[in-house]
Amino acid sequence: MNDTRGTGRVRVRGRQFPPTPSDLLGIYLNDHLAGATAAVERAGHIVRTQRGSALARTLEPIGTEIAEDRRSLLEIMGRLDVPVRRYKICAGMAGERLGRLKSNGRLVRRSPLSSMLELEALRLGVDGKAAMWETLRRLPDGTGRLDHRRLDDLLERARRQRNTLEEERRRQAGTVFREG
Repeated sequence: MNDTRGTGRVRVRGRQFPPTPSDLLGIYLNDHLAGATAAVERAGHIVRTQRGSALARTLEPIGTEIAEDRRSLLEIMGRLDVPVRRYKICAGMAGERLGRLKSNGRLVRRSPLSSMLELEALRLGVDGKAAMWETLRRLPDGTGRLDHRRLDDLLERARRQRNTLEEERRRQAGTVFREG
């Protein structure tokens, strides 16, 4: 640990503290990359477990878009010189798989609650993704590394995804909790 020439920052194992805005952006984007990784896994899981259903047919294109959005995030991270933290990607994958172990009222088979809870998780992820695109859209970028038109398109797509997921979530809730 050493002082970095009177800047007020302390260097520990090659990192400066307090973190710079660039460090914080890297943490932020890598956290979103972990979430995007989990969302790709979750969407694929729903499509596989619901194969042939109306829900799977609705979610398959959204899952494809979520994977494309993840690739867009990786591209943006590259443009901003933000290093990818592989351990966060692994954490996103592990977290999604652990989330499948939740208690849902059944031991072996899928519960009627499973799809509804998975849709809620995806919707929350899409809301977070939209917030990230909006945050990136508002960053000052005098270097031209951020394509604001592309970010606007990604934000609009996230809003459409959210609306579709909410419609499906409501449909599932109606099915799960209907009386009689």
